[in-house]
Formats: sequence, C-alpha cells, structure tokens
Amino acid sequence: MDKASYGSGGLIAAFATPLAESALAVIRCSGGGSIKEAARFFSRPEKLASAAGHSAVHGWIMSGGEKIDEVLVTVYRAPSSYTGEESLDVSCHGGIAAARAVMKVLRKAGFREALPGEFTFRAFMSGKLDLTRAESVMEMVSAKTDAGLSGAVSRLSGALENEIAGIREKLVEVLAGTEIYLDYSEDEFFPEGRETSAQNPPVQEDRLPEIHLAQEVLARLRSLSASYDRERLYHDGVLAVIAGRPNAGKSSLFNRLIGEDRAIVADVPGTTRDWIEAWVSIDGIPVRLVDTAGLAGGSPDPVEKAGVERSRELMAEADIVLYVIDGTRGAAPDDHAFLDGGGRGIRLAVWNKADAPLCRETPDGFFPASAKTGTGVRELCAAAAAALEKKAGGGKEKTGPGTARQKDLIDAAAKSLEEALKLAESGEALDLIAPFLRESADALGEITGDVSSADILEKMFSKFCVGK
Repeated sequence: MDKASYGSGGLIAAFATPLAESALAVIRCSGGGSIKEAARFFSRPEKLASAAGHSAVHGWIMSGGEKIDEVLVTVYRAPSSYTGEESLDVSCHGGIAAARAVMKVLRKAGFREALPGEFTFRAFMSGKLDLTRAESVMEMVSAKTDAGLSGAVSRLSGALENEIAGIREKLVEVLAGTEIYLDYSEDEFFPEGRETSAQNPPVQEDRLPEIHLAQEVLARLRSLSASYDRERLYHDGVLAVIAGRPNAGKSSLFNRLIGEDRAIVADVPGTTRDWIEAWVSIDGIPVRLVDTAGLAGGSPDPVEKAGVERSRELMAEADIVLYVIDGTRGAAPDDHAFLDGGGRGIRLAVWNKADAPLCRETPDGFFPASAKTGTGVRELCAAAAAALEKKAGGGKEKTGPGTARQKDLIDAAAKSLEEALKLAESGEALDLIAPFLRESADALGEITGDVSSADILEKMFSKFCVGK
C-alpha cells in the first residue's frame, strides 16, 4: 500500500482523546462517504446513514454480528463540518481496550489512521480555515495559561488573518499603481491635453506611487513583528530560578508560589541538594519555576558540590532569577557579587523574612517579603511579571504573530518593502522597485495560505498532534 500523504484523500480516523482510563473516548472520522461506510458496522445502519447533520445516533459498533461497544455517533454533513467533508465523532466507552476495539472495526470499514494535523489540513484545503487560524488550533491545545489561550482564541477568531489581509490589500494597491505606470506611458494613461500643475503634477516613472501608503504598511509590519516576543512570553513561558545561600528561605518561597509543599523545608543548611521544578502562572505568564540548592562554598560533600554547580548552570540559563536573602542575617559579599554581575536573565533580590522581629531594614532595590506568611509575595510576582513584559517589549497590536513561521514571514515582507522604499528614495526606476513589492506581498500571502506550496504545508501540519 502506498504511504499516505496529506493530499491523498480517502477516509481517515484518529483518537481525539488520549488512550487512558476515562469515562469516554472520542474517535474522529472524516472523508467523502464516511457516514455510509461507518453505517455498515453499526447496529442501526439505516438510521445512521439517513441521519441529519449535527445530530446524534445511539447504537452499537458491530463486527461479524458481535457487539463491540455501545456508542453515540455525532453526524456532520458536508460542507457544515470542521473539515468541510462528511464527518463522524464516535463517542465510545473510555479505556484503552474499548477504544482500540472500536478503532479496529473502523479500519475494517476502510478508515486509515489520520496523519498528524490531517483534519485541520483538510479544513484549510476546503477553505474552512486560513493558515493563521489553523496554527492557532495547536496553540490552543498547548496553551498553559488563560492569557496564552486568549491570544490563540483571538487568532482562531480571525484577528491576525484580518490584520494581514488589510495590510496586504494596501500593499497590493501600491504594487498595482506601480505596475500601471510600468505598463502604460503617460500619454496612454492620461487623456490628451492634460495640464500639469502643483495639484496635478506630471507622472515620474522613477517615483514610487502611493509612497506614504507603503510607509504606513511598513510601520504596521514592524509593529506586528515587535509583538511576537510578547505573544511567545504568554504562550511558551519562561524559566524562573529561585537561588540564594543555604537556609535563606528558597524552598519556602517555592512552596508559597506553587501553593503546595513540594520542597522540604528545614532549618538545616543544605536540605535541598538537587533541584525540583513545577509550572505555575504568574500574572498570566507560564513560569517553569525551579528551586535550587543553596549556594554554599567550600563544602566537602560531593553531592552538595554537584547541586551547587547545577544551581549555577540553571541560573545562567534562567530568564529571571529570584535571589533570596535572609533578612535576619543580611546580604553577604557573595550575594552582592551575584546581584551586581551580568547575565542574560532578569535578577530580582528578595529580602525574605521581612516581617520577622529580628529582620533588618530592607535595603534599596530589594523586595521585602515573607515566604512563610505570604507578605509581599503578591507584589514580588507583579514586579517579576512587569520586568518580563518590559523585556519582551511588543508592538501596539492586540494580537500579533503566534508562531515563528508567521513572524519570519512578517519580517521577510518588511525587509522587501524596506528595500523597495530605499530604492525609491534613491530615485531608482520603478522596474527595479516592483519585484521587491511583489516579494513583500507574496510573503504576506504565505502567512494566510493565499500563497503556499505542498512542502510548506506538509512541514507545518506534521507538527500537529494526531486527531487535530
């Protein structure tokens, strides 16, 4: 049998829910004639075959006269389905054995296992989704916080598609004006006897028409590009490391931030010898939070030394470091050396145990907090989120590009348009400028899928999960 490809068509099926013990499992099916083929293995074949779109039919999946599982089949008629084709959702009992038994029968009915993202690929090919909305489907699946989900929902609703379409429309207007001047001479384009004036100047074949419109387009592209880091901040998240000397309260702060006792807390220095981590949301930003071993120097214990070395490696990789200092003991020279040193990540100094009777006055530039009672932790989180947002920057766009592919194409469009404007400002001829305008418009077309190739589509959809 030939290997299936995204354009090979036919009947497809895939698990839309994980194979695990659960109340229900859902198997998604699609393809022309899928309802008729599935009905051959259904206890009420005529009822299923004649079912209206967006209706559900109860019955049994059958094989050789034997009942396999009691199911509810939801029917979707073309073109009113996710893929634009006839489709079915088979809701069977949860559990690995039951779901696999139903899938085995569907294979006998002629359904092959869907490729990753093949349902969404078919939705794109049938015009149900553009590429920005198709990519947002996987963004929603992988969103870690409400803020990340909000951006994905906005793109799924068509916000980015509409923005790109509006920008491209203006760019095509510039390109059309340029090509008109190239295709027609001034005598052919304007009526005979046209008089020139300040309001009605002569045509200059070396000047880009609608240059102000092209500059507006470039500004919008730059703003969109600038918003990418902000979008990824809320979708991908950051690595945040809690560091400091032994017994400063790092594990207490870790437990406070994740809302449970994951790290062992004791007054014995060196209690945390390895690192532990958890995902948390800090003001809508997904944060991979890591509690590290105390930065004690000169320990003869090889395990403790290895823990300290790993702590330093994580701190070097971190997007932000929460450096904890015991406010009852004060900052040591090593603490100041770390806080004053360079690094890729943001560094926030936490003056812990700030509400303890013996705590010293909080120095300037430190955040007073108490990991034990929670005092000041909310303010610390707000400061961390603000610092991360500032570093990410971002344009004024409500919804920017959500994937690296979209960002790269926006940058490519901007680069080509920048080159066109440079040539125009240098007084170069329009026949040298026009190709760069076309490149810019084509790059924008690739974002939505108006311009695409089979290789690009296969590479993109192969990154989706099966069943989407």
